[in-house]
Amino acid sequence: MTLQQLLNQIDALRAKLDAARPLRAGELSQLREYYKVGLTYTSNALEGNSLTEIETKVVIEDGLTIGGKPLRDHLEATGHAEAYDEMMRLARGKTITEEDILTLHRIFYRHLDAEQAGAYRNQQAWISGSEYIPPAPDRVPALMRRLFKKLPKVRREAHSASFAAWLHLELVTIHPFVDGNGRVARLAMNLALLQDGYPVTIIPPLRRMDYLLALQREQTGRVKEDRSDSFEVFIAECALDSLADYARMLNP
Repeated sequence: MTLQQLLNQIDALRAKLDAARPLRAGELSQLREYYKVGLTYTSNALEGNSLTEIETKVVIEDGLTIGGKPLRDHLEATGHAEAYDEMMRLARGKTITEEDILTLHRIFYRHLDAEQAGAYRNQQAWISGSEYIPPAPDRVPALMRRLFKKLPKVRREAHSASFAAWLHLELVTIHPFVDGNGRVARLAMNLALLQDGYPVTIIPPLRRMDYLLALQREQTGRVKEDRSDSFEVFIAECALDSLADYARMLNP
């Protein structure tokens, strides 16, 4: 399916969902908690976290530890859930700033490394399994400023799903933090979608290889001429699937 076909389907399904709004306050609250667990589990799993979805729910909602699982995996779940709450707060606005990205990272990473949380990396980064080498650390602040200078224009001109994919790709390509770049990029992507009235988009762990390959193709300039294998297409596919799941929850 081409990008335009995907975007057309997204628009059609979004229109049907808009007709079912507004939801009751209780329904909205339940959906926010449902996606808190779902996004925390999937986003962490994409990075190798060993907690299952049920275990993630227990850690987040009950504050319990899971026997035999690393402490770091628990801290990632707790930190991501707290960053999710901040994302939901920011979703009430209509803008995304550089400071918002720093805040999301600070909240996610503070339990893991308080000194590095919310701070740009001061060392060279390498991405295991990828040919792409992120920019030198001294270039990161200027690249981030340039990104957020371009952001309003890109947002005005692009479809919401395309803008969300662009923001995600730009952030992981700059790779501004010592760790947690993917999770912050997925939170930022969803912040953009939520601000535009879309539900949370999930990237399933089963599609991890597709996700990483799509990113690497963009970062190394190996996308097909027709861009059928682009990261933008991949995110549009995930957004459409997530919209369909959301519709099924509203009309079981």
